[in-house]
Amino acid sequence: MLFSRVRGLPVLTPGDGQRLGVVRALTVDAASGTVTHVRIRSGRLRRETLLAWDDVDAAGPDMLIALPPSSASAESPPHHDLLGSRVLTEEGEERGTVLDAAFDPLTARIEAVLTTRGELPADHFLGLGDYALVIRARGTGLGTPAPHD
Repeated sequence: MLFSRVRGLPVLTPGDGQRLGVVRALTVDAASGTVTHVRIRSGRLRRETLLAWDDVDAAGPDMLIALPPSSASAESPPHHDLLGSRVLTEEGEERGTVLDAAFDPLTARIEAVLTTRGELPADHFLGLGDYALVIRARGTGLGTPAPHD
């Protein structure tokens, strides 16, 4: 499943199909290469709710089915958008920009990241912050930096 296709999907509860909102973004733990949370926007005030990926029962092309978030939810993990992030090696060399990412909705594991320089396996991730996705330089197959990337 692609990150770009998940954004904007409605999130419904199992059984009664109560609408919880729409997916705004997915939170990624770069160290483990997994999706950890879904950020849902709901209501007229467009407030954001955090939902653990473990609470997602099913993910399809038209919607997510998930248990409502509990009021005693854990502290919100830091969120940095993977899509649109710059890609940098641990030495600071620029290796493009993230265009999209594919993940397995059953395991939440990121399978690959599509960048402006090609495909990058998730096992090369070192970290994700406000500024960039940091990757191991060796074995990425993304080539040398271009002057105007």
